Amino acid sequence: MTTDTLTLEQFTSRLSSLISSEPSLRNVWVTAETSDVRRNMHCYLELIQKDPVTGDPVARARATIWRSAFARIESDFMAATGSRLASGMKVRVLVSANYHPAYGLSLNITDIDPVYTMGDLLRLRMEILSRLKDEGVVDLNRSLEWPDVPLRIAVISAPGAAGYGDFIHQLYTNPRALRFSTRLFPATMQGQQAPPSIIGALEAIAAEEEDWDGVVIIRGGGATSDLAAFENYDLASNIAQFPLPVIIGIGHERDVTVLDYVANMRVKTPTAAAEWLIGRGTVALERLDMLASDIHATASAMIAESREQLAYMSARLPYLPQAAVDSARKRLDRAMLALSETARGRLRPELSRLDMAAERLSSVTSAIIERRRHRLDSIGELIEVLSPVATLRRGYSITRVDGHAVTSVSELKPGMTIETTLADGTVSSNIL
Repeated sequence: MTTDTLTLEQFTSRLSSLISSEPSLRNVWVTAETSDVRRNMHCYLELIQKDPVTGDPVARARATIWRSAFARIESDFMAATGSRLASGMKVRVLVSANYHPAYGLSLNITDIDPVYTMGDLLRLRMEILSRLKDEGVVDLNRSLEWPDVPLRIAVISAPGAAGYGDFIHQLYTNPRALRFSTRLFPATMQGQQAPPSIIGALEAIAAEEEDWDGVVIIRGGGATSDLAAFENYDLASNIAQFPLPVIIGIGHERDVTVLDYVANMRVKTPTAAAEWLIGRGTVALERLDMLASDIHATASAMIAESREQLAYMSARLPYLPQAAVDSARKRLDRAMLALSETARGRLRPELSRLDMAAERLSSVTSAIIERRRHRLDSIGELIEVLSPVATLRRGYSITRVDGHAVTSVSELKPGMTIETTLADGTVSSNIL
């Protein structure tokens, strides 16, 4: 057993020499996730590896990108990915192990493979989009229709952000003097708190859905690396299913996040979002101007035509009454002539039928009179035969008392005066 005793500095110096002389620890490509990224001429960060199931760290190491290489590495990284190096990124880095007696083990990063990071970001984005597609919600917000003139706009942005100021200035100084109504729903627009903060703002807007025509989520002036916070499933799902159309303006032309695939519309900048809203209102005003022009032209033509007709009628007005009377008189004359002809035509057969009826009536009347005459003669002869005078002439008489004919001997009493009527006179007698 050795009896050598070393100081801690001597021991860590030996460890440093061993690590620095070991070829397998020099210029090695390592995959990890970035954490706690800080910039101060140099770039200080931590590399971690997480358990794929639990998400707990299983390995951790401090790392440094020295100023001499940092500018080149980040420039190449941004050119390829559109983002600055930030916490939470999956990276493939070229490292060499170093051990300092005072500061411990650290890794010196001399290069970063942006293709690996791009692939991971793209993989994450595609996983989110695929999940939203499977849920049947990925196209919901994109299918919503904007009003013809969206004037009531809910804005999600960081309070006091330059992008929000640019948006409001552009909106309220539009050349067509469109009167927009906006309200800021403040939210954190960078870092890990951005997704839940924006979701909270969306929930506040949804509670007042009837008050708004649409939502604008804007961010300006921040670091491009902060866009990684928007590659978030929960935030993308909320925007995809939001009941109002959403405009995303959180980056620049080359910056794309998963939100750009689910929102109703994507624009480059907050100013571009304002310009789109102004442009939609301007198009509606131009349509109204065209309609007003068409209405004016149509009305003018109708008025001109009416004036011509009025002038024509005014010129003819003095002659119209007499012409109307003459025309009516001619129509009356024609009607009278037609009526006369019609009457004659219809009366002729009626007159003929009347003459025939008169002739038949005359002959019938004569026959009836003749029959009645014969009957009267017969009746007269019968009356003559049956009359009291004819009876008296045949030898009969009529006895009367006080003018009443006596029909029974019992009616006669002594002292009565009777009158007896014979065919040639009357005799008075007294009864004894």
